[in-house]
Amino acid sequence: MASRRWFHPNISGLEAERLLMERGYDSSFLARPSSSNPGDFTLSVRRNGEVTHIKIQNTGDFYDLYGGEKFATLSELVQFYMENGGQLREKNGEIIELKYPLNCADPTTERWFHGHLSAKEAERLMLERGKNGSFLVRESQSKPGDFVLSVRTDDRVTHVIIRSQDNKYDVGGGDKFDSLSDLIEHYKRNPMVETSGSVVHLRQPFNATRINASGIESRVRQLHKENGCSNGWLWNGATGSNECGTGRGKGKAGFWEEFESLQQLECRHLFSRKEGLRPENRAKNRYKNILPFDHTRVRLKDVDPNIPGSDYINANYIKNEEGDGQSTGINTSSDGGSFNKCYIATQGCLPNTIQDFWHMVYQENTRVIVMTTKEMERGKNKCARYWPEEGEVTEYGGEWKVRALSRTSTADYTLREFLLHGNRLGFADSRRIYHYHFQAWPDHGVPSDPGCVLNFLHDVNARQESIAASLASSGQAVTSIGPILVHCSAGIGRTGTFIVIDMILDQIKRHGLDCEIDIQRTIQRVRSQRSGMVQTEAQYKFVYLAVLHYIETVSQRMQAEQKSLHLGREYTNIRYKSETNTTTMGEISIPTCTTTLSTSAHFTLSNSINNLRPK
Repeated sequence: MASRRWFHPNISGLEAERLLMERGYDSSFLARPSSSNPGDFTLSVRRNGEVTHIKIQNTGDFYDLYGGEKFATLSELVQFYMENGGQLREKNGEIIELKYPLNCADPTTERWFHGHLSAKEAERLMLERGKNGSFLVRESQSKPGDFVLSVRTDDRVTHVIIRSQDNKYDVGGGDKFDSLSDLIEHYKRNPMVETSGSVVHLRQPFNATRINASGIESRVRQLHKENGCSNGWLWNGATGSNECGTGRGKGKAGFWEEFESLQQLECRHLFSRKEGLRPENRAKNRYKNILPFDHTRVRLKDVDPNIPGSDYINANYIKNEEGDGQSTGINTSSDGGSFNKCYIATQGCLPNTIQDFWHMVYQENTRVIVMTTKEMERGKNKCARYWPEEGEVTEYGGEWKVRALSRTSTADYTLREFLLHGNRLGFADSRRIYHYHFQAWPDHGVPSDPGCVLNFLHDVNARQESIAASLASSGQAVTSIGPILVHCSAGIGRTGTFIVIDMILDQIKRHGLDCEIDIQRTIQRVRSQRSGMVQTEAQYKFVYLAVLHYIETVSQRMQAEQKSLHLGREYTNIRYKSETNTTTMGEISIPTCTTTLSTSAHFTLSNSINNLRPK
């Protein structure tokens, strides 16, 4: 079930209206306790610039809208009307749409708070990965507004209701506390006793990695603090390290803890890689132990079946599993957003794999290639040059001709345009290929700030969407465009980092700044499709910082658009700056973007904002 952060336990009808008018759009909604009928609830929906309030009855047996469909939980009722758009109507027959949940801020920033996690999922997580004494707090699914303390005791999980009344929290009518944090600290010092006599100890928190996207700044600050940076922090992109006011951070929590947990999960979910180990395929692998999983590997088609291994290339499909899993480069939803995006992650070419590389590009109808490594780094070859110089034509393996049409450069990347042509029957039509070669990634570590990466990803996606639109206008199916192909040298570190950042940003574009994101879980999903994606702790941190940078930029654009209504002019360009700037926030300094306001269309975020601010 989707997040239940749309439930606001402590607001009035007037406060609901203020929130929806300030932060929402038409079809934004929230749910809250009824102020006139205690025990019941109210659904507040913004429509046509006004707010409509709909009563929800809680009979003790079921929830309903005073007639009509009946549901066991408030979550199921809201989910039903979100998914069945024509079911909720006014008396005059006018449809009321629930499209954009306006999420409530978490009651605490503590990482042991897991939001809408179910009892079953809490038990699974703690029995798999926790220890006796591990605990977490989650929202109550049966009693909206209350919470549940789940604790692992003697290889089972005990669930304890935490009541929330009048902005106070208590367990079983005992001592009342001003915050969930105060309650937890009290019971860490004073263990609870079950009716059976068993003592329930709260020894170590079982930390969550899910966050509300708009709250990422607080999470980044918390993770840095836990890394040992309590007296200030400065990002060192060259090493990907925390430079703290008290010296280099040596904490074993925060980012380190999350990344280490990810590494342990990786060991439990290895899939077969038999094809890459076959003797006839070993020479096609740049690194002998970095091999594609069999279940997601790209298989070359229309090859000679009499040649062993002729269908093998060290590459995997990477799909964002939020969609239906179809292997398409891009689909277009009714509101113009993209979803179900698919990528191909592959290694840097070897001289003997260039022919297979272009075969894969043609076969998959890939039009955009992203290269994130230099050809040579620190005196070592990272990728064989698989393209000709501008104005030249090169033939690869007697099957593929590549003509270099043009070459342009920015401060961070080079864009090359190629014409790919096959010499065999069935491969005769020419394809225009766009090669984005990102060159601002240092030999070791990560870029000094995320702005250049975000601008690069924006340009890559704009190209992919432009090609899809061109295909659609010519009468071809939009789904005919192939996956974006991403590679570095091994095809896992920088490649994985680029893909994960892009996936998270797509999620925010689709669902808005109030959606829930889980960077660790996203990487875990991607790693189940190609081993080792996002390879270092520095890259893991960089994903967080890139998402933070993006959210700050979009928020600033939205604020500028609001101001422009009063100034009578439109700002269309808030860019991700490629210089590192720092803004002091409390005890730490976080690299943040500087926004540039202009009426130029270059580097505009209009695609993102169209999804975030539906008209």
